[in-house]
Amino acid sequence: MLSPAAAAAAVRAAAGSPAAIRGAHARLVKEGLVHHPPAPTALVSAYAKSRLLTDALHLFDEIPRRDIYLYSSLLAAVSHSAFPAIALPILRRMLSADSIRPDHFVIASIASVSARLHSFRLGRQLHGHFVASPYSEDDVVKSSLVDMYCKCGFPDDARKVFDSMGAKNSIVWTALVSGYASNGRSDEALELFWSMPGRNLFAWTALISGLVKTGESVSAVELFVEMRRDGVRIDDAFVLSIVIGGAADLAAFVLGRQLHGSAMRLGFLSSMFVGNALVDMYSKCSDIHSAREVFEGITFRDIISWTTMVVGEAQHGHAEEALSLYDRLVIAGMKPNEVTFVGLIYACSHAGLVQKGRQIFDSMKREYGINPGLQHYTCYLDLLSRSGHLLEAEELITTMPYEPDEATWGALLSACKKYNDAEMCIRVADKLLELRPKNSSTYILLSNVYAVNGKWDCVAKVRKCMTGLEIRKEPGYSWIEAGREFRLFHAGEVPLDVREDIMGFLEEMVLEMRKRGYVPDTSSVMHDLDENEKEHHLFLHSERLAVAFGLIKSPPGSVIRVVKNLRVCVDCHTVMKLISEIAQRKIIVRDSSRFHHFEGGKCSCSEFW
Repeated sequence: MLSPAAAAAAVRAAAGSPAAIRGAHARLVKEGLVHHPPAPTALVSAYAKSRLLTDALHLFDEIPRRDIYLYSSLLAAVSHSAFPAIALPILRRMLSADSIRPDHFVIASIASVSARLHSFRLGRQLHGHFVASPYSEDDVVKSSLVDMYCKCGFPDDARKVFDSMGAKNSIVWTALVSGYASNGRSDEALELFWSMPGRNLFAWTALISGLVKTGESVSAVELFVEMRRDGVRIDDAFVLSIVIGGAADLAAFVLGRQLHGSAMRLGFLSSMFVGNALVDMYSKCSDIHSAREVFEGITFRDIISWTTMVVGEAQHGHAEEALSLYDRLVIAGMKPNEVTFVGLIYACSHAGLVQKGRQIFDSMKREYGINPGLQHYTCYLDLLSRSGHLLEAEELITTMPYEPDEATWGALLSACKKYNDAEMCIRVADKLLELRPKNSSTYILLSNVYAVNGKWDCVAKVRKCMTGLEIRKEPGYSWIEAGREFRLFHAGEVPLDVREDIMGFLEEMVLEMRKRGYVPDTSSVMHDLDENEKEHHLFLHSERLAVAFGLIKSPPGSVIRVVKNLRVCVDCHTVMKLISEIAQRKIIVRDSSRFHHFEGGKCSCSEFW
């Protein structure tokens, strides 16, 4: 017969194998040891660590005498599980039903739960209890509190705890660096990072990841280069996937290809994280063909792999390819998630596939038990309104289980304007104006709609709102990689070193376009200017300057790739089609909404954008 200690050792040895744990459990029941310490604690811990949380909780409920060791073991496992919130009723039970005071192990586990739930209130309460406890100098708990404050968005509070620690290991240094970086405090993060003793790969990764998360991708890429110069050994694929994500955000195609080569040389192409990041990078850098090649080469794909590819195809206007991928992922036994459905409905919206979009929207709840969120309703409404089903779209917006926001009403208003439904235009515009929008482009749309319909009092009201809320039109800018050059162009500003070349090129293009019937569409110019001045304003839109630069600087026949922060205006869309035909070059523009592939005088969006 086993002794209780030997029984506990047998259980710990079985951890990781559900069948082995259940076998050990059965043997303990048979020999009458299941309630003899330390076997119950070992068994609960083994179940929880093996992701058999339900079994762990059932066993926990059956144990007649629960002690601090049992609670500590269960809470530690729960804090790292997929359901950290379960720890809270367990803690309440420990304090009330069993009248057990938490020790430093329990406090550290609950701090981890607070961090994962982003519950600042719980974390502060826990910190207060910790300070008044006999364990107030425990550095392990302090390390957990540093991590909690960082993840709850309070790095200064984390720094106070950090400074009170006696022994600081690399884990707590890394947590604080990550906390500052992830909360947009890059200067403090960098200062702390460079003062950190023994910077390892995890510290570099934490800082790079935080910078990418807060939109400082240029700094993140520069830091990655510095890390490589420092000779830091990359034995984990995660940092590569992060910096590839930074290249994707920058739409830095050449850099992305270089990182792809680095992943290949370091032997990380088989990593699903790297594969997913490369698919996203190539999609965002407008090379959807390379994205497909990488996707097909991923050995083990998860739903993120499939969804990234679906969204990429959708943004490039390839609805059939996106829907085909959906069929393949279902056949592969994958369960689509919320983002997958956003991509699918978006694909249908930008291809006018109304019936297919309806089927997909309905299947979310019916087949997968996913309740559509506001973003799904907005995409679905966009699909209906773009395709001319305005009354159905208006009914949807008034009956959906969410309060329609600026983006939702704006999608419907854009469609009403496109289909010249004056009555609905005014009705929807009035609803949108009541929201007091925050986006400058929404006010421009409102002003256009009211002006076209002769509602000049409303135009004045819109402009008054913009002044009162201090809303300014976001300045347009575009960037382009041409050869080894990376250039940023702002609307209305032509860099002096290329001014003569760009202006000369664009003037030639305008002359040629006018021969083909081009007439400038100045409706998007909201300044109080005469018609010639409005045309000149359009002439200097940032995407035109970037395309002109690309055509001048790049080799004949190469693809021009431009990224713009705003949506392409109607006139620029026409101009890009004409330039692609005149110059006989493919031009790809990624705007804030989607990709436009201009080739031979046509665009891949088929005017659905």
